[in-house]
Amino acid sequence: MGLISLLTSNPLAFVIIAAALVLSLAFHEFAHAWTADRLGDPTPRRYGRVTLNPLKHLDPFGTLLMLLVGFGFAKPVPINPNNLGRWGTLWVSAAGPLSNLLIALVCALLLKFGSHSSFVVTVLLTVLSINVVLAVFNLIPIPLLDGSRILGALVPSLGRSLTQFEMQPYSFLIVMAFIYLFGRQISGLIGTVQDWVLGFVGA
Repeated sequence: MGLISLLTSNPLAFVIIAAALVLSLAFHEFAHAWTADRLGDPTPRRYGRVTLNPLKHLDPFGTLLMLLVGFGFAKPVPINPNNLGRWGTLWVSAAGPLSNLLIALVCALLLKFGSHSSFVVTVLLTVLSINVVLAVFNLIPIPLLDGSRILGALVPSLGRSLTQFEMQPYSFLIVMAFIYLFGRQISGLIGTVQDWVLGFVGA
């Protein structure tokens, strides 16, 4: 179910989820860009991506999908692997999911040690959940996701094949089919990680 359905049924929930999702996606892409920039690749800065401004990171089609079907994506950060090398590329790829996991842990700590109103608790839980979803989902080692680029950096010969696959016009459809077929397993994994994050800090 897309976010758009919440506009009439629960407008406040729509605002909370939409804001948390947009800001979390922006932080995810910023982490990729900032890491690449720090490791010596000027490409993200050249494209204006070393910023937390969501407008620089949102993809129009990906945003529309989020509104309509509840699943979407941001614009990938352009990098030049030749400037980063094998391990630099790995760290850039991992930076996005790790940034989302960090946000989730911060939210869990705030839930544990803070005294909050029910509204703030709802916001923190929403942000935590969204960032766990982004972290776990992006670490799946299938093309177009960060996990495949991490795997490609660890196994260069496989990485070349994955890169070639990503360039094919049908790659997005195949990835979507994978998500549809294994959606239950992915949801179960996300739930396990979310429980771990909350349990880790005793929230």
